[in-house]
Amino acid sequence: MSAALIKGTEIAAAIRQEIKQDVEKLKARGVTPGLVTILVGEDPASQSYVRAKQKTAHELGYYSVQENQPADISEETLLALVRQYNQDPKIHGILIQLPLPKHINETRVLYAIDPDKDVDGFHPVNVGRMVIGEPAYLPCTPYGIQQMLIRSGVKTEGAEVVVIGRSNIVGKPIANILLQKAPGANATVTICHTRTKNIAEHARRADILIVAAGKPKAVTADMVKPGAVVIDVGVNEIGRTGEGKRILVGDVDFEAVKEVASAITPVPGGVGPMTITMLMLNTLNAAKKKG
Repeated sequence: MSAALIKGTEIAAAIRQEIKQDVEKLKARGVTPGLVTILVGEDPASQSYVRAKQKTAHELGYYSVQENQPADISEETLLALVRQYNQDPKIHGILIQLPLPKHINETRVLYAIDPDKDVDGFHPVNVGRMVIGEPAYLPCTPYGIQQMLIRSGVKTEGAEVVVIGRSNIVGKPIANILLQKAPGANATVTICHTRTKNIAEHARRADILIVAAGKPKAVTADMVKPGAVVIDVGVNEIGRTGEGKRILVGDVDFEAVKEVASAITPVPGGVGPMTITMLMLNTLNAAKKKG
């Protein structure tokens, strides 16, 4: 029997409906969630991501600002722009689209964001709060994964979780989120990476397998315990159709693994739709603090 699909598209839509209702309540109190997205240069992928974020913000009734800056902007000018929005009372969330041009120190720019407006959850203050279990803006993709598990009825308490990938964007934060002494967490977590010996052996122990390896179809059916829940974070383009449409696959061999797992996320339509939604939720929560 094939695995049940954990559809991020549907879960994200439900969360956005909840956000809309909260936005209306906030506006009744005179507060409108405000988000600024800062884009440096004209990278097509970055432009696409920013457009999607701005479109979602508008749909939810946010006050949104799009800052397009030239690729040759100086680091000091960009830092001054960040400081400007740190002081702007109409802006509750600041997002800087990465990557930045090579002449700009990304770390310095990200660290310049007011931690209370760091709705991407990358500032070390928020990372530290996350690790010690204090209230924090959680990184959007891992936050989305946790919400998918909770809203799909997947029990994390006492579960054996294996995370394949140790990036600061997905692997490390989702491991930290799921091991917290908190609802939707309380798991036993193992992180595997490129230097891990016998990854398949670790993966087969997982009740919940979270894969952010960055390699198409890296996880095969023989690496998955029967009945496991599989969360596939990967998005890999492996070609184009005759009409020029991108062919996307995840880091999991979906067709084979779905016959072993009890539940699995598809690619596309799985984790991806959750990321922008959680960005909007972080921004809403930042506005609530001021409202």
